[in-house]
Amino acid sequence: MLVRKRRPRPLDIGLTREEGRELKALTTPQRIQDFVIGLDANFEEQGDTLRSVRGVLHHRRAHCIEAAFTAACALWLNGDPPLLMDLVARGDSDHVVALFKRNGCWGAISKSNHVWLRWRDPVYRTLRELAMSYFHEYSNEQRKTLRTYSEAIDLRQFDVEEWVTNQEDCWQVGASLEDTAHHPLITPVQARNLRSRDAMEMRADNLIQYESADRKRGHRY
Repeated sequence: MLVRKRRPRPLDIGLTREEGRELKALTTPQRIQDFVIGLDANFEEQGDTLRSVRGVLHHRRAHCIEAAFTAACALWLNGDPPLLMDLVARGDSDHVVALFKRNGCWGAISKSNHVWLRWRDPVYRTLRELAMSYFHEYSNEQRKTLRTYSEAIDLRQFDVEEWVTNQEDCWQVGASLEDTAHHPLITPVQARNLRSRDAMEMRADNLIQYESADRKRGHRY
C-alpha cells in the first residue's frame, strides 16, 4: 500500500498504537538521533539482515540502514518527508542516513559505531555539502574510501509493507537504494592524490560505542 500523506497516522502505515506512540514521541530530529543511538548495534551474528521499522522496534537493535528506516518513519509521523541518502564507498561498507531540512539547509540522522559518521546539524546548503562532511573520516584503515552519494530518496515511493511493517527482510528496498542515481564526490585524479590517514587518526578508530564478540566494525554499525 502506497501512502503519500504528509503526516500520516500510525494506523495509516500499519503500525500498532504502541509502535506509533513510541515514534511520534520523537518530535525533533535530535530526539530521533538519541533514540537510534540508544538502540543496540545489529552485528548480524546470525546472517545478513535488513529489518523493517517494525523489526527494529521488536528487536531493539539496528545497523545503519535499519536505523535510517526507523528515523525516516519517525520524521514522517511528525510531519517531515521520509528521506534517505545512500553513501557509497570503494573497498568499504556503504552508509545510509536519514535526511531532514531546517531553514533551507540539510541535516542527517545516522547510526554508526564511530562518532565520525553520525549526526549532522542542518547547516548544509546542498546534499553534496552534507555528503562531503563525511568524506575525511570515512575510511578503511589508512584509506579514505567515500566516493559517491545519492539524491534524496523518498521512501513514500515504496509500499509501507516493504519497509515499515515487513515481517521479513527489506531487500527489495535496499536494492532500490543502490540502484538510485549517485553522484561522484571526487575525481579519479583527486582520488589518486589523497593523503593517507596517519597513526593518530587511526588510533581514534579505537573509540567505538558497541562491542561484539569478534569486534566486527563495519561503518554501517
